[in-house]
Amino acid sequence: MPDQPTAYLNGEFVHADDCKLPMFDLGIVIGAAVTDLVRTFNGKPYRLEDHIRRFYRSCKYACIEPPASLEESMKITEELVERNQPVYDNRELAVVYYMTAGVNSAYAGAAAGADRLTPTYVQHTFPLLFHAWSHFFTDGAHCVTPPVRHVPPQVLSSKIKHRNRLHMWIGDKQAQQADPKAVPLYMDVDGNIAEASGSNFLIYRDGTVVSPRRPNMLWGISLQTVTEILAELDVPFIEEDIQTYDVVNADEAWLPSSPYCLAPVSRLNGTEIGSGKPGPMWRRILDHWSGLVGKDVYKEITEAPVP
Repeated sequence: MPDQPTAYLNGEFVHADDCKLPMFDLGIVIGAAVTDLVRTFNGKPYRLEDHIRRFYRSCKYACIEPPASLEESMKITEELVERNQPVYDNRELAVVYYMTAGVNSAYAGAAAGADRLTPTYVQHTFPLLFHAWSHFFTDGAHCVTPPVRHVPPQVLSSKIKHRNRLHMWIGDKQAQQADPKAVPLYMDVDGNIAEASGSNFLIYRDGTVVSPRRPNMLWGISLQTVTEILAELDVPFIEEDIQTYDVVNADEAWLPSSPYCLAPVSRLNGTEIGSGKPGPMWRRILDHWSGLVGKDVYKEITEAPVP
């Protein structure tokens, strides 16, 4: 059994400690990098092709040409999970994808005029720390809207999943000043809800689930799963502009995200949403999701041991 996890770097499987980027990599120097994340259920990557297709669309938008085909990337992921699960005692894993524009020793000033670059391609894993989200499921998350606003789609398309997240780092710190456990919920420049730093955002009111409009946020794979479950449950789903007024007056609010699937939100900026507790429609959707993946997601989160 290997004593440390394996990562993938530029065509090779290496020890995770040896998976390092040069200081002149443009992902570090100017943030020219895209990313994605997929999780396993029962040791199998969930909706793997959907995630990698989105990853490759991000690469194309960012003018980064992947050095491996989509099919090759899927095989790399499957092998990486197979190699690393024994290292982590067969716990569920997250697989992170990271693609940069490559190494340019001329640094950022000459980036635009550099010779053809070879992209840096990384895949790595880590065990999902379910206990970190258990309070979401038992008490509901507390979302806080920080002063910093979401990057407008006129500047950078919200459809790309990228590493340019300094605004979210700052927003995270701003929200945590109000509540150390707060989940930052970002608004656009017009005051409409966009998304959280690691999840989408939904409200449920009068029997209908409402999402922010697509130009303002990354359409998540977990959000897509929610829409499919809603269709099976015959629950209407619409997209429209949402303000904080709409959130605090909703019956329920949720955070769809790959690691924990769907978390309930019980407060926004200190104001209770609905009953102020995880709601019945949230649990109905989560239980349906559990049936799809062959695992009790609620139990997985709420009964997770602290490592």
